[in-house]
Amino acid sequence: MKSMAQLEYHYGLKVRIYPSDHQKQIIKVNSDASRFIYNEMVAIGKELWQLSRVRLPIDTVQDRIQQLKLRRNARQMSNHFQFLEDKHIDSLAKANAIQNYYKAWKAFRKVHGTGVPKFHRKSYAWRYQTNCQYLKQKTARLTNGTVFFEDCRHIVLPKLGRLRVKGSHQRLLDRQSEIRIGTVTITKDAADRFFVSLQLGSDTPFVSKLNCANRQIGIDLNTENFLTASDGQTIANPRYYRTIKGKLAKAQRILSRRQRRAKKEQRSLRESKNYQKQRLLVAKIHARVFDRRHDFLQRTSTTLIKNQDLVVAEELRSKNLLKNHALAMSIADVGWRSFLNMLAYKAELYGRQFITVSPENTTQTCHDCGFVMGSDGTEKLTLADRKWTCPQCHTHHIRDHNAALNILEKGFQKQQKSQPKGRLIPMATWECKRHW
Repeated sequence: MKSMAQLEYHYGLKVRIYPSDHQKQIIKVNSDASRFIYNEMVAIGKELWQLSRVRLPIDTVQDRIQQLKLRRNARQMSNHFQFLEDKHIDSLAKANAIQNYYKAWKAFRKVHGTGVPKFHRKSYAWRYQTNCQYLKQKTARLTNGTVFFEDCRHIVLPKLGRLRVKGSHQRLLDRQSEIRIGTVTITKDAADRFFVSLQLGSDTPFVSKLNCANRQIGIDLNTENFLTASDGQTIANPRYYRTIKGKLAKAQRILSRRQRRAKKEQRSLRESKNYQKQRLLVAKIHARVFDRRHDFLQRTSTTLIKNQDLVVAEELRSKNLLKNHALAMSIADVGWRSFLNMLAYKAELYGRQFITVSPENTTQTCHDCGFVMGSDGTEKLTLADRKWTCPQCHTHHIRDHNAALNILEKGFQKQQKSQPKGRLIPMATWECKRHW
């Protein structure tokens, strides 16, 4: 049986689960254990770093270093902390917590020269990881591992047992090909919803191949409309947060009042029932906004990728754009960064091409003659200038449509530079041959 790394295609599946009260307690125990082990690894790393700065050959220091190094595995840590031997704690969850620490360490060291990763603090969200194992099976499927789908409505997880499940997994269950389950992540969000995320691997594609559409498109992302395409079509900005921010503000004011009352009465917020009820209500409003926006971005990105051979967009840095306090809320509400990430992985999944280009002068440049506003004594276009006329060729432009055309042109230029030399193939034909 092949391992996950040896399989050619990988896929992520997220489904919602509905655990019982007893199963919720088991999830919390595993989440707390996973967080404790991760934080203990951080503490060990911090102490080892401090002890390494002691240059003197002191026996006590050397013994302490040796003890800490021996504790950095799941078995030794369980022996040191007896509560980790609880029968409800998944042994693979402990091993994954240590593995996640080492991954965090590598990511941290790429940015910082010294120090260690930060501790994970308590929150209303729970999370831990386990793995699916195939003990005596010769082939891996969704129905024969330690994590398996009992039927279309139930899934079985280690330590948790049988859980009711809801999601888009039926299409995968109907497949006859081999599918291996790798890492399994059990989570609870702040709105008290439980989910299971499955890492899947297979030697056959998870989606069917698409025929060449012989179409290319450039998209301009803006706050006036969500996007404007080079073919003149526009998609309206739904503004999910703006439509609900009044209700959210009222709920948050009530939450603040209950927080002040609990502190005045010297009651813990976690034990204050009125505070927890209102906190859950606020979390559900936030979750509703997130779900609506996420669904909109998923549907829009899938439609673009399926209907186009090439999609070109601006490389937008939301972190820099959010520094504009006048537009920060509008920019955060549209979710540009998430949308671009969706286009990137869906293009790879469906065999399409997605290109990002520099946004420099895409709005200020006339697509017909190439004149750049702000040169030759002209003034640059402002955000209020939605329509403008080129002073050189006198062509009337709609701002966003002209920008989308320039973005598509930049994408063509970038695509041609990456094309193999000595081959003069039409662009659409080359795209089809490249992927199929």
